[in-house]
Amino acid sequence: MRKSLKLILLAGIATSIAPSAFAQSSSIEARLQAMEAQIAVLKSELAAEKAKGESDVILLEQRIMEPLAVGAPTGKVSSSGFQVGDTTFKIGGYIDLDAHVTHLSDGAIGSSSIARDFYIPSVTPIGGESTTVTDFTAQASRLSISAQRDVGSQKATAHLEMDFLGSAQGNERVSNSYSPRLRRAYLDYNGLRIGQEWSTFQNTSAIPESASFLALSDGMVFMRQPMIRYTSGNFQVALETGNATITPSAGSGRIEADGNSIPDVIARYNLKGDYGNISVAGIGRQLRLETGTAIDDSTFGYGVNVAGRVKVGEKSDIRFQAAAGEGMGRYIGLNALNGAALNPTTGELEAIPSYGGYVAFRQPFGDTARFNIGYSALFADNPDFLTALNPASTKSVQSGYAALLWDIAPKITMGAELMYGVKERENGDDGSITRATFSTKYGF
Repeated sequence: MRKSLKLILLAGIATSIAPSAFAQSSSIEARLQAMEAQIAVLKSELAAEKAKGESDVILLEQRIMEPLAVGAPTGKVSSSGFQVGDTTFKIGGYIDLDAHVTHLSDGAIGSSSIARDFYIPSVTPIGGESTTVTDFTAQASRLSISAQRDVGSQKATAHLEMDFLGSAQGNERVSNSYSPRLRRAYLDYNGLRIGQEWSTFQNTSAIPESASFLALSDGMVFMRQPMIRYTSGNFQVALETGNATITPSAGSGRIEADGNSIPDVIARYNLKGDYGNISVAGIGRQLRLETGTAIDDSTFGYGVNVAGRVKVGEKSDIRFQAAAGEGMGRYIGLNALNGAALNPTTGELEAIPSYGGYVAFRQPFGDTARFNIGYSALFADNPDFLTALNPASTKSVQSGYAALLWDIAPKITMGAELMYGVKERENGDDGSITRATFSTKYGF
């Protein structure tokens, strides 16, 4: 705008000068010399004004962009994310379709149960008629957003992740519309991780690769929950939410007791090398049940978990975990066992001892295919009073699987899997599940 005004002013001045110069001199040469002198002066002024105008335009553009940066990615964009103000954002996740054909030897699993979407050992039915069902689901599809910015010499990062499994909203009748489910939501700063994250008691690098959402969950420590964790080098310590699952005095069922006065305390040490990684974690937890004035009792639970991923040869690896303790409850086997049981004779809680784990072998073929095979188990040492009250108490859950995965294109994976699981009760009754899964996943 300033540039245009200067040009108009220049034309006006030149027009006004011309008659004056003509009146004072009849010589055309004199008139031209006067005009050239005036124009030279104006050119130098215009050049200075132009330089100032460019800086003003830059400043104006910055002021225009500032309000847009609050809600839109108007800054730098690269393969590592996009810049908004002083924060770098990244979007990730995957689209996943799982097709299951499930045969149950002793009953059925409800159509709305999350156990129709992936293997949950405790849900395997016992004592009914055999049945076979086919399910298609895209609920495991996932979306994540991460953010990072510099804070002095440190970096502050955040992560938000969700999928659609276990949604209470939606059905298969018309639209299959399912609401998002929070998976992880945490921030990192100066060694602290605060928010909802994988439990410090679990080594996520040891999770076996599978075509289904989750395999070998029987003896697996698997838990996401709110926490405050501090990491220093190889050592981690955390305070995590202290929710306990209790078997009532009737000997069957489950009470979810969230009246703990102290959080679960977990410490872990990580070892890493050319061989892979191994972690050793320990947990101490309060198991408390309070039901008004009738019951108010607590006991102590503990556990140790050794897990890792160890390389075998150039590309193959073994993934494993072994855990044992009393009152581990919901931390292992997707809560196949409760943490404690209420003794009806004494009115006191007793922690339930258990031990379990898994081992899986992964063998790649070429650059795009790999084969996985593994076995998992969890065993309970139920108190005598619990076995007497409820002979149908879970004694063990076990499973094995084999999966073949193939990257048909970059970030597009197709997989086929066969798994077999068995649940056994204290009285000797059992039931089994056989599931074939075919999946296609696109990561982004």
